Amino acid sequence: MKEITEPYHIFDDPIRYYTSMLEDIESAGHSIYLQTYRVGNDSIGIKFRDALTKKARQGVEVKILIDSWGGNAIPDNFFKELIAHKGEVRYFEKLKFNFDFFTKGHRRNHRKLLLIDDKISYIGSTNITEYNLNWRELVLRLTSDIAFKFKMLFDEDWENYNKNIIDKKVNSRMVRHETCEILRDVPSIAIQRINKRYVQLIKKAEEQVLIETPYFLPGYLLRKALMDAAKRGVHVTIILPKHSDVGLVDILRNKYLGQLYKSSIHFLFYIPHNLHAKVMLIDEDRYSIGSSNFDYRSFRYMYEIVLLGKDPKIIDQLETHFSETIKNTQAFDYERWQNRPVINKFFEWILLPFRHLL
Repeated sequence: MKEITEPYHIFDDPIRYYTSMLEDIESAGHSIYLQTYRVGNDSIGIKFRDALTKKARQGVEVKILIDSWGGNAIPDNFFKELIAHKGEVRYFEKLKFNFDFFTKGHRRNHRKLLLIDDKISYIGSTNITEYNLNWRELVLRLTSDIAFKFKMLFDEDWENYNKNIIDKKVNSRMVRHETCEILRDVPSIAIQRINKRYVQLIKKAEEQVLIETPYFLPGYLLRKALMDAAKRGVHVTIILPKHSDVGLVDILRNKYLGQLYKSSIHFLFYIPHNLHAKVMLIDEDRYSIGSSNFDYRSFRYMYEIVLLGKDPKIIDQLETHFSETIKNTQAFDYERWQNRPVINKFFEWILLPFRHLL
């Protein structure tokens, strides 16, 4: 793979960013921190495990934080050799079966970071698995001292990995780095920092709002911000997969599309495969890249992380990314939506009370 020399690089092809990640891991000199929702017991998961084990054997500090739900397919001995060479692995919030299991079981760590030698950071939408090899994702690689800020936040999660109670305000405080903001969500009905910041940014939009998300179930305030923006002449475009990997969300999201379309919001459906990117671009001036979806579950129940910034070099690459995505989409058909089968409408109605958990 061609050496990356620029300080910021956008990837949307899993094969390319997995290759870049593995090359950076191979070059690591003193530390590798990986935080992810899921590691697969498959070719990609094993390849990363072996690369990390090799570095641990060389004396590099290796820490891996995996969500216990997302990592439940990993055998108990999956990281045995890595741990034998002083690598460390923790599983975030192991599932506890109790009277509140149904809601607490949704409080998952969905954050995705790879940090190498306090100088290279990856943030974005991807897990470490092979099943997404043909998906369209969005990962940002940064060569910058922002890695120190990400490491500080990783350390917080590392220490809180299995605590029953955390200080939600402290553990979701916004962190600034130059012109960037690192925003985090923790499970909370009231705080929801990412959701609230998105509402603020959309309210200030003057020309354009572009969003890619695999799951689209926004709450009332976010829907209203999008509709109000469209009414004042902002071009609002939301790009979704034609078929995501969560069919129930695809069914339920249809309930919202007609009303939003009538408010002049444009919907495009990505056709080739699953679109798993989680990115927003406003007025060609401000972007958000990270792990959070545009849905109730991410904003209310999940530990999420996004990077907000305005660097022109990143924005130029994002414009190219959106342009390529849009080439492979089809527009929402309002008439077809109106005439969708009664059974579809029935399931939308049945699923609506569970929208916070899908």
